[in-house]
Amino acid sequence: MRVCVPLGALLDESIDALSGVVDVSPLRDPGRRLVLEASDGTTFITTRPSDVPTYVEAGAADVGIVGKDVLIERRPDVVELLDLRFGGCRMVYATLAGDDPTDDAIARMGGVRVATKYVRVAHEHFAASGRRVEVVKVNGSVELGPLVGLADGIVDLTATGRTLRENGLVEREEIFASTARLIANRASYSLMASEIEELMGRMDGRAG
Repeated sequence: MRVCVPLGALLDESIDALSGVVDVSPLRDPGRRLVLEASDGTTFITTRPSDVPTYVEAGAADVGIVGKDVLIERRPDVVELLDLRFGGCRMVYATLAGDDPTDDAIARMGGVRVATKYVRVAHEHFAASGRRVEVVKVNGSVELGPLVGLADGIVDLTATGRTLRENGLVEREEIFASTARLIANRASYSLMASEIEELMGRMDGRAG
């Protein structure tokens, strides 16, 4: 079985979730290798979180671990199997502390300008309440947007709120909560149903 594992914040908990289910020893000391072979025949593909659904959808991996936020933004054609109940965070709309600039921006400009990596999420959130939004896509630190006048606010993930506070931002609206999910390629889920169901059952038993 080929398992796509996200690098970064979800990696350690992904290894813990898979530990005792498959041989995760290659993941504990990968060096510079991106594709790792385990003694039990499991192949691990390691990549940045936003690319996990791409590899799973295309069939390069049979299953993968990815945050719900990525699934909502990307809408990949995969099977969502299991809430792994780790990596908890929230998608929020935040602005600089003080008076909320949102209503004023809408009154003056006809809409609010938001900096984010999550373009679809931002559009759909504001559209749901009938508010016009101009989305500025950024790939780096979105908190910079309101600080330099690029945007009125941001749409981004937060776990503890620390980064927001350190940059003088406050949460205005919660959009959704996110946790890590186990996903599968549709063809693999059909052809390897028993193996994937066993993996899912064992991981569900370990999920916190």
